[in-house]
Amino acid sequence: MLKGIHPAISPGLLKILAEMGHGDELVLADAHFPAHSLHQNVVRADGISVETLLAGISPLFEFDTYVEAPLVMMQAVQGDMLDPEVEKRYLNAIQSAVGFVPNLTCIDRFDFYQRAKQAYAIVITGETAKYGNIIIKKGVTPVL
Repeated sequence: MLKGIHPAISPGLLKILAEMGHGDELVLADAHFPAHSLHQNVVRADGISVETLLAGISPLFEFDTYVEAPLVMMQAVQGDMLDPEVEKRYLNAIQSAVGFVPNLTCIDRFDFYQRAKQAYAIVITGETAKYGNIIIKKGVTPVL
């Protein structure tokens, strides 16, 4: 056990976060996301919500400041309803963890899948909210 690491961050996820470089993206996927059919680098976080993972990852993760929006979510398919509380929960988790919220954009479902294929890894969570997926883009870690 390490001090200062949120208990929801598994050793496998911590390794992925450490391996990622500037510009790499991580998908935090809901429990229904087709991760294994899209990507080879998949880690499981069963029973853990995306909100909880964002709270644990955010203090360890520098969000990319060189892009317009280092957070990306999936738009609802036409005719579908999107629960605005999902986005609010995610942004509140980041705000609580690091004191600010990076810009967020939403993209088409199939564009999201294509972007997920290019991500460094996909984390399958226990999130059950519809459209409960988010991509986070890693930035340059400042020199201490």
